[in-house]
Amino acid sequence: MKKFNTWIVLAFAILLAACSSLRLVYNNADTLLYWWLDAYVDFDSTQKAEVKQDIGDFFRWHRKTQLHDYVQLLQRGQRQLNGEITQAELLAEYVDIRDRTEALLLRSAPEIAEMALSLKPEQLESMEKKFSKNNADFRKKVMKGDRDDQNKVRYKKSMEQFELWFGDFSNDQEAIIRKASDARPLNNELWLDERMRRQQKVLALARRIMVEQPAKPVATQWVEEMIRSSFDHFSISERKAFFENYTQSTVELVHTVLRIATPEQKAHAQKRMASWIRDLNTLAAQAQ
Repeated sequence: MKKFNTWIVLAFAILLAACSSLRLVYNNADTLLYWWLDAYVDFDSTQKAEVKQDIGDFFRWHRKTQLHDYVQLLQRGQRQLNGEITQAELLAEYVDIRDRTEALLLRSAPEIAEMALSLKPEQLESMEKKFSKNNADFRKKVMKGDRDDQNKVRYKKSMEQFELWFGDFSNDQEAIIRKASDARPLNNELWLDERMRRQQKVLALARRIMVEQPAKPVATQWVEEMIRSSFDHFSISERKAFFENYTQSTVELVHTVLRIATPEQKAHAQKRMASWIRDLNTLAAQAQ
């Protein structure tokens, strides 16, 4: 989503909704990522040291090679904020951000493969239980009630992100945003099934690597294939129309917000971007 997603290129941006300091989040991202992984796998003492080393290496690489690029993207977003924004540009940026995210995961494929080679049966059971818990939470949070209830939950989640960037919206603006939000196709059963399908692919690959113990390059290739397939919502042909419509209507939602934003709200976004640019420059300088 060109221009809007220029401002959310950072993979950790969602964390900032609960924390005003990007530097604080980024400087602790290695620990946060380890805790997140450990919640799924429950690493043993040997794995713990290796995984922490791999995560540390990743963030050292990321700090040296990626942060200046994020600064440039945010600066471009600042310049574009007050210009004319087309839906085609937003869609192009969505594809760009998706590709960037995929590239980051592919960069980590050898480390993911190495971790998979060290897994034990009880750790696969831990992963499966964590997936089941996540799915239960998904049902509870987004699938409760009727269609209007589910639309309201989705709208509130979107508004959290819009308010992060632009601050408060008026009642009239919220009504317009709610209408654009509800215009998106709604099928939480399909989203849940998609989540579960991908979880099963992860478990199947982890089990295959654990049992067959292939050479690391082979395991890495398998992980890369899984990562690429996870970004393809069109692998099941009958779902293609839904995902295409959802992407397009989400672009229209973002375009609506940018179109109705007031000068004061755009100034709020400019200020936030300026703050993050300062933080990114500071973080990048620490890598020298």
